[in-house]
Amino acid sequence: MKRLYSVPHQHVGTIQINLAVLGFFAITVFFLLTKHRAHLFGTLPFLPLLAGPFLRSFMHRGHGGNGEYQHPHGSKGGKT
Repeated sequence: MKRLYSVPHQHVGTIQINLAVLGFFAITVFFLLTKHRAHLFGTLPFLPLLAGPFLRSFMHRGHGGNGEYQHPHGSKGGKT
């Protein structure tokens, strides 16, 4: 028996929305670099401080939070 794997496909509407968001960010970066250079470069020293909690939330995502190790094959340790 042949298995068929489904491939996720994107709709045309989501691609257009993604392009619109990308264009918005490109325009925002352009105006930040041309008109607000002092504000942008004034906040650069604070970016490592802001990145710390943000990165920590991603680094601790897989721990489970209860302090116990969960064996991947069940409680008896055998493969199911």
